[in-house]
Amino acid sequence: MTTPVPGTPDSAAKTGRGEEDSEFRKDMGPWANFALGFTYLSPVVSTYTLFGTALADGGPPMIWAFVMAGCGQFLVALVFGEVVAQYPVAGGVYPWARRLWGKRWAWMTGWVYMWALLVTITSVAYGAGPYIAILLGFDATVHTTVLCTIGLILVAVIINYAGTKALSWAALIGFGAELIGALVVGIILLVTHRFHGLGVLFDDYGAAGDGSYLPVFLGAAIIGFYQYYGFEACGDVAEEVKNPGKVIPKAMRRTIYVGGAAATFTCLTLLLAVVDYQAVISGKDPDPAVRILFDALGETGARLVMAVVLISFLSCTISLQAAAGRLIYSYARDEMIIGHRLLRKFSPTRAVPEYALLVAAVIPALIAVGSLISTDALTKIVSFAILGIYASFQMVVLAALRARVKGWKPSGEYRLGRWGLLVNIGALAYGIFAIVTIAWPRTPEAAWYDNWIVLLGGGVVVGVGLLYMFTTHHYGRSDAPSDNAIPDEEVPETR
Repeated sequence: MTTPVPGTPDSAAKTGRGEEDSEFRKDMGPWANFALGFTYLSPVVSTYTLFGTALADGGPPMIWAFVMAGCGQFLVALVFGEVVAQYPVAGGVYPWARRLWGKRWAWMTGWVYMWALLVTITSVAYGAGPYIAILLGFDATVHTTVLCTIGLILVAVIINYAGTKALSWAALIGFGAELIGALVVGIILLVTHRFHGLGVLFDDYGAAGDGSYLPVFLGAAIIGFYQYYGFEACGDVAEEVKNPGKVIPKAMRRTIYVGGAAATFTCLTLLLAVVDYQAVISGKDPDPAVRILFDALGETGARLVMAVVLISFLSCTISLQAAAGRLIYSYARDEMIIGHRLLRKFSPTRAVPEYALLVAAVIPALIAVGSLISTDALTKIVSFAILGIYASFQMVVLAALRARVKGWKPSGEYRLGRWGLLVNIGALAYGIFAIVTIAWPRTPEAAWYDNWIVLLGGGVVVGVGLLYMFTTHHYGRSDAPSDNAIPDEEVPETR
């Protein structure tokens, strides 16, 4: 099999799957593609899920984590935009890594990303549990939260089964509800329930004790790390978007701009509405966001906001499932995983990978049930999800950097030009910093296995993946394009 030379006008088309090879329908427009990334990134979900935890750990200056993570992930989004413009293939990081580096690297990238996505689905749906309880008026116990998690996952997969048009509408509705809700609630809090000025953003209120604030801030920065992923979902559905080389890179960047601004604004308005920071830091007020809403809006108003928040959680879960389903399908289409004959099957009427979507619902539900054995399930689930997502992102960033060094010259409709190498290096440096920060243990008083649970979980996923990969050799079964980023004379034969 010959490989076209990158940089030629038709190389992008020939190195990916042609439109005639795709079973997807191009039913997703530019705004729906952006809305998919926005609802996956979901400023309301990330902020409301981790606001209390981040404020308790780092005090009000934790808000600067949004700025730090936003700048770093923007560099990653630029790299991804350049890659997807040349390789607009469903599944995102897996097919990108395959074409930038090769089969084995791509297999592990897809494996890590798949599990991170499945765990992220659980983390988002799990975070909705307490809000469902408040809205419907029952106690939010561990067991009711797990039941609510499973229920939300079920509703999300039903909507995903309806097809790309239904997914587009769900993303647009979720985007509208989330953005309008965040703005309206934020303005109300600023006008009627603000107790502090902007100076509190530079005062940790004793969160660091007598030590340095930097370790405390990095511990609280989980809220920023959790916020800024989801833009890659715009590329996960590349085969369902018209003119993906132009539309998707722009949607990725817009997701960072709009989503980051909305998240920072939401966090700021909540911060200025907290009456007693010391109560949150000491643990006396474990759920300040809910308290603020009830105090500022009353019971009726707070419940209305909870309904909007739940729309955000649902739309985020839908977008995550869509991304996971496309990844699993892309994996199966290239015969990279056990059960590929079943997982690559398409619904002929709705043009969606029905069995891949089913896996993206069943496994997160099982993870939710398994969380019953943990006393701090949400934080651990979220931390592992972030670690897996960031690791798989950096595997693509590293693959792109390697390809550039070996002579890859991006030839898609979106290119970084002379800034490409510098942006790529910056994205990799940020990603390594974020991974170390996420995995670093911060509770020395806890048992060692509990203290290192995030890194241990990541090690188990990678270890099992390596064992699976080298015992089954599924990575070598497909003749799908690989190593296309390397100059033609260096590309190994793929058949």
